[in-house]
Amino acid sequence: MLYMIGTLALDTRPFSVDEMSREADASIAAKPLMGAAQAKEFTGEGEDDITLSGQLLPTKIGGLDQLEILHQMRKQGTPFPLMRGDGMRFGWYAITRISERHKSLGRDGVGFTVDVTISMTRTEATAGAGQQIISGLLSLFGALGR
Repeated sequence: MLYMIGTLALDTRPFSVDEMSREADASIAAKPLMGAAQAKEFTGEGEDDITLSGQLLPTKIGGLDQLEILHQMRKQGTPFPLMRGDGMRFGWYAITRISERHKSLGRDGVGFTVDVTISMTRTEATAGAGQQIISGLLSLFGALGR
């Protein structure tokens, strides 16, 4: 397993991720002082965004079902726990954007290769977040049964 978003495992097959980037910052406020340089004060943690990118080969090994699950997670806006394959837990993240690019389209309109980018932002765990995961899973089964 490369990454786990909620209960969806991203592995080398059928949904592979080959790039990860993380942007995190801190919030620093400047306070003007008379006759001196501005004082800077740490006011808390800032944004923490993670982007995962990869390529699918839907006609050879699949991956479109997992992509649809990710779209459903994005539509719900529910925070999910994010974990790396070595056991590192990043915390709770919500999917903010999914970009997909189909190349070499087949007769069914699906690309031979599909480049996918998943953008997530860190959120706070809310009360009952475990229940949201369960209800999210149940609705995802409905999305796959189209």
